[in-house]
Amino acid sequence: MTACGNKSEENLEGVSCSIDSECETVADTENSEKTEDTTENQTDIDYLILVNKENKLPEDRESKIELVEVQNAYDETIRVEKEALEKYNELRDALLEEWIDIELDSSYRSVEKQQQVWDDFEKEKWLEYAQKYVAVPWYSEHHTALAIDICIKKDGVLIYENEDMIAEPEIFAKIHEKLADYGFILRYLEWKEDITGYSYEPRHLRYVWDVNVAKEIMDNGLTLEEYLNKLEK
Repeated sequence: MTACGNKSEENLEGVSCSIDSECETVADTENSEKTEDTTENQTDIDYLILVNKENKLPEDRESKIELVEVQNAYDETIRVEKEALEKYNELRDALLEEWIDIELDSSYRSVEKQQQVWDDFEKEKWLEYAQKYVAVPWYSEHHTALAIDICIKKDGVLIYENEDMIAEPEIFAKIHEKLADYGFILRYLEWKEDITGYSYEPRHLRYVWDVNVAKEIMDNGLTLEEYLNKLEK
C-alpha cells in the first residue's frame, strides 16, 4: 500500500495528494477496492484437508463445500465440489485429445453412504479387502468431495474394477502425467501403502486446487501425508 506523508505532495497512481484528508480519501478507496477483491477470491474450503485412517472429517466440513450434481458413467446422479468438477472436465477434455476417455465413477459420499459402501465391500469381498481399499465412515476422503474416482472406456468397454485398471499401466501413466496441470494428485500411490493406509489405486484422484502444490507432490512422488509433513517441518 502506498502511503501519503503528512502535508506532503506524493503521486498515487496519477492522483496528487496535497493534504492529509485527500491522501486518506485515495488510500481508503484503494483499501476498499483491494478488500473487495480479496474477499471475492477467498474461500472457506481447505483444499489440503487431510482425511485418512488417523484423521477424521471435521464435523462442520460438509456445510462449507459447494456441491454440484452430475451424471456418472452409469447414469447415476453424484455430487462433486464445484471447482473440482470444473477442473476434472478440463482434464477430461485434454485426455480426449490423446484418445483417452475417462469417466466419473464417484466423488462425494455422505457418512451414511460410506457405511453402505463399507458394508457392501465387506459382504461381497472380505474384511481384509475392504480394509485395503475402503475407509470407514468419517474417515473417507470422499466426504470432502475433493476425491474423484474415475473409470476408463477402452474400445467402447467401460473398465471400472480397480484390478482391471491396474492392468492398464500405459493408459494410467498418461492420465497421471496430466493431473497436476489441473490441480489434481494421485492420492494412493504404489509402494506407499504404509503411509496412506491403502493399496494402490490408479483411479483415485484428489483435487488440491494449487497447481504448484500438485506439481511438487506429483513430480516428487509424494503422498499428501508426506507433503503436509514436509510443510510442518
